[in-house]
Amino acid sequence: MASFKKTQIRSLPKIGQKVTADTLYWRKLNFPVTVKEFGPIDYIDVMPIEPYFIAVSSAAKVQIYNPITHQVHRHFTRFKEAAYGASIRSDGKLVVAGCDEGHIKLFDIGSKSLLRIFKGHKGPVHRCKFTADNVHVVSFSDDKSVALWDLPSETEIIKFSEHSDYVRAGCVSSISSDLFLSGSFDHTVKLYDARSPTGSTISVDHGSPVESVLMYPGNSIFVSVGGTELRVWDMLAGGRLLARVSQHHKTITCLHLASDGKRLVTGGLDRHAKIYDVQSYQVVHTLDFPSPVLSLGITPDDFTVVAGMANGLISMQHRQTPAEARALIPKQSLKDQKKSQTTYRFRLNADFRNINRTFNPATDVEVATKNDNSLVSRYDMFLRKFQYSKALDTVLGKYIRKKKPAITVGVMHELIRRNGLKSALAGRDDSSLSIILTFLARNINDPSHSKIIIQVANTLLDVYENSCLTPQSEKLFLHLQEHVNREVEYMKHLMEIEGMLHILLASTTTQTRRGPVNIGQGPPVKVMLPSAAAAANATMVYNVG
Repeated sequence: MASFKKTQIRSLPKIGQKVTADTLYWRKLNFPVTVKEFGPIDYIDVMPIEPYFIAVSSAAKVQIYNPITHQVHRHFTRFKEAAYGASIRSDGKLVVAGCDEGHIKLFDIGSKSLLRIFKGHKGPVHRCKFTADNVHVVSFSDDKSVALWDLPSETEIIKFSEHSDYVRAGCVSSISSDLFLSGSFDHTVKLYDARSPTGSTISVDHGSPVESVLMYPGNSIFVSVGGTELRVWDMLAGGRLLARVSQHHKTITCLHLASDGKRLVTGGLDRHAKIYDVQSYQVVHTLDFPSPVLSLGITPDDFTVVAGMANGLISMQHRQTPAEARALIPKQSLKDQKKSQTTYRFRLNADFRNINRTFNPATDVEVATKNDNSLVSRYDMFLRKFQYSKALDTVLGKYIRKKKPAITVGVMHELIRRNGLKSALAGRDDSSLSIILTFLARNINDPSHSKIIIQVANTLLDVYENSCLTPQSEKLFLHLQEHVNREVEYMKHLMEIEGMLHILLASTTTQTRRGPVNIGQGPPVKVMLPSAAAAANATMVYNVG
């Protein structure tokens, strides 16, 4: 006798994000640890050497966080008003910050003492950076100027006042102490050389207020962000535009390099951080946050990702170590995995029946494969015994019908094929009938299941057409009717849109036959669209039901 054939469950491919090496790499970040500040997080800077302390500028203070303990290591409160753009020197000994008073203040991280106050700006200083030689500071101010300061003498060396609006973005070269970049709300990005006091050497138009700028380590490319666009410029070619990328749907606020300069990370007001490949500028991964992102910080080894948000939250995420990954696996599953690799690994060949025959391990023993599992599901067991009602009840359990509706629909399809659906649906009480009606109403709009669900609904109506139903069952039948009517309305709207598209495509084909159309030349063409109802009636007749 032929063996019982299991019920075939139709499984559709899942639509989701393509899993790549970058996806797996950035998914290893643990659940974030959050710290709440009293005001929006203006700027985050990470110490470039271990222990990778994090400088956070918020409200009227600058705090240095320990990324391991998530506690405040040092805090600086020598500000009358808001503090901005705190930056740590490359040796990790000094921190400099701007403020609303127009001053730049230099602090010693070890002793917390105020070492220098640079005065000369007439507006708030939002960004300030140490140069590559660690003895100069560049400041970017709302008084539309960029200044270079000398640390030992506490004096201003040179000032550039070429911008016509606030200067809120700036960065310095990592290999030259004379080159620095500024971005302004006047839509321009300017490159300065301290050896050329006449003015900027390169000026480009970003097209929107510039929120942040970044210079690649090789001093050949720089990046600017503003609005929803990221623009890449070639410095050696005099500011030639290399790429325009628009992946955020709200303003981009910050930039940061990661993975030794191979990845570029942007954060925006849309509460996302996009990670780009610097070769193609394609998004390889996206990080989500609960609030608009104002600043980002990433340690050089990519172990910690820090985000500062508009609601005052600081999110710190650490990369999962191999030991932590092993700790997350339950011990029982490890035991089961070992057991599955060793249990029933070998079995005797079916041809070895003669007891007096000499045993030959090479020919009489075969390795058992995982596909030899002969376990039968409960619904298959009931189908084998022709108990159709029990088979249907098995797949109408709470977990299966909500989490795996494809199994329920697959069993219903098998019952239709066996002509056993009516007997499975008949004679049900109010409780089991309500479960079936709720399942049908929930899944009748799903295109992958609608064909089977409609047949089941029609059969259910035939079975209980002349029955006396309770008020609860009548209410559920009306609820199912509402879902069907809503789907019919959707179909009508789609038919109207399809009709309009047919007319537009037909007119486009006619124009193409007459001759080519040069877009952008000549007077503008006004296109009159027909009404939706007229278009639908003119192109098709559709019988809904």
